[in-house]
Amino acid sequence: MRIRTALTVLAATVASLALAAPAALAAGAGEGLAGETNDKVVTFFCLGVLGFFILVIVVGTLIQQALERRKDAHKAARMRQRVGW
Repeated sequence: MRIRTALTVLAATVASLALAAPAALAAGAGEGLAGETNDKVVTFFCLGVLGFFILVIVVGTLIQQALERRKDAHKAARMRQRVGW
C-alpha cells in the first residue's frame, strides 16, 4: 500500500512539473538571469571560466610541489637517521 501511494505521489509530481515547465521557461523568452546577452558577454564569461580553471591548475600544482618537497625532506631526514650521520 505504501509503495502504491509513493508511486502515485511521484507520478503526480513528475506530471505537474512537466506541465509547468513550458510556462515557467516562456516568460522573457531569450533573456537569461543576467538579462539579454550578446557575443561580448558570452565571450567574457567563457574567458572567465577558462581563467578560473587555469588558476585552479596552477595553484594545485604549486601546492603539490610544496608537498613533494616536504615529503622528500622528511624522507632524507629519515635516511640520515638510519645511516647515522
